[in-house]
Amino acid sequence: MQQITLEIIRQYVEENIPEFHRNRIEKLGKLKLKSVLKRKNPYLFKVKNIITAADFVTTILDAHLSSQEETLFGGFLEGLALHVCHHVYGGKKSSAEGIDLEFEKGGTKYLVSIKSGPNWGNSSQVKRMKDNFRKAKKILGTNTATSPNVIAVNGCCYGRDNTPDKGEYLKLCGQRFWSFISDNEELYTDLITPLGHKAKEKNEQFLEEYAKVINRFSLEFMEMFCDASGQMHWEEVIRFNSGQAT
Repeated sequence: MQQITLEIIRQYVEENIPEFHRNRIEKLGKLKLKSVLKRKNPYLFKVKNIITAADFVTTILDAHLSSQEETLFGGFLEGLALHVCHHVYGGKKSSAEGIDLEFEKGGTKYLVSIKSGPNWGNSSQVKRMKDNFRKAKKILGTNTATSPNVIAVNGCCYGRDNTPDKGEYLKLCGQRFWSFISDNEELYTDLITPLGHKAKEKNEQFLEEYAKVINRFSLEFMEMFCDASGQMHWEEVIRFNSGQAT
C-alpha cells in the first residue's frame, strides 16, 4: 500500500479536468431549444409564473445543464477514484459488466460500482447493479484458484448513507467511500483544493458561451411562442411539448 498525496491528485486533476470543461462547453454549443423544451415540464414553469422569454429559456436551460453536468462530472470523479485506488491499492478498472473498480486489501477482494451520489437510481437500476455483482462474484469464484473473500460495494462520491450494510453489498458514501479507497479519512475534504484549480478561468469561458445560448434561445422562443406585442402564448408552448404528433 502507498499513501496518496495532494500533489498526485493535483497532477491528475490538472491533466483531466480540462476535458470536463471542454465537454460542457461543447455540449452547450450543440444544444437546440426545441430539444430542451421537449424534455421539460411546461406546466411547472407556468405555475412559477414565468412571464418573459429570457426567464423561461434560462430556467429550462439551467435545469437541463444541471442534469448534464452531473453526468459529465460523475465520469470525471469515477476516473479520479480509480486513479486514487490504483495508486494506493493497485486497483484497476474491472472487465466485469457494471463493475467500475476491483482491488484487494487485507485478503479481501472488492468489486465496486461507482456512482456520483447516494440517490442515483430507481429500484430496477439497483436490481441491475445487484445482478451485476452476483455475476461478477460467480465469474471471480470460478476463475480464481484460491477464492478470496469477495465483497461488493456501491461507492458514492458524495453524500451520506448511515446504513451502509445493504445485505448483498455495502453502500459507502462521501467520506466513507474516499477513505475506503485511499486509507485517508480526510481525503474527501482535501480534494476541494486541487478541484478548484483554474476554476474561475474555465467558468468564465463557459459563461461567455452560456450568454450566447441564452440570447439565441430567447430570440427563437419569441419567434415561436410570442406575438408581436411580446405576449407569451402558453397554449402553444404546451402544444409543442405535449400535443399529439401530426
